Amino acid sequence: MSDAETLRHLLDRQAITDLLYRYCRSMDRMDAELGYSIWHEDATADYEGYYKGSGRGFVDAACATHRRMLAHSHQISNIIIELDGDRAGSETYVTGTLRLMKREQLRQLTMWVRYVDEWSRRNGLWGIDKRVQITDFDEIRDVMPASKQERTRRDRSDPSYNVLAREVLTRGRLA
Repeated sequence: MSDAETLRHLLDRQAITDLLYRYCRSMDRMDAELGYSIWHEDATADYEGYYKGSGRGFVDAACATHRRMLAHSHQISNIIIELDGDRAGSETYVTGTLRLMKREQLRQLTMWVRYVDEWSRRNGLWGIDKRVQITDFDEIRDVMPASKQERTRRDRSDPSYNVLAREVLTRGRLA
């Protein structure tokens, strides 16, 4: 592989990884516009019994569900990306934690899932064409918080938006 091919390969892997991170950010901040930017317009999403349809439709459904929660946080790891020119496949491990009140008891739902994604680069921008979520296991349990979270916000008033003010909603690229 030439130096130019190696550089292109590394840049493509980083672009896809960055989109995966921004996807989690869009879910945790309920930022639908940022969420839409991860998917191509004709993308499909299959979230194993929760949602099956368009990628944009999933973003809307997830934001609606998250609004009924008290808090949520998504982390990703073990990102494996296989590139083939303007196409790619990836598997990403995800831990999603959500808090809700049920019968005056704070409960926490934690899910360990994998996103299996098909990607393509169109007009120079990477986006998801198809996502299948695979749930490995999950749990729900009663919890007692150790502290009060005062700074976090689940929208664009979160302090992180001041630091990341250059963020543009075009596939997560920076201005």
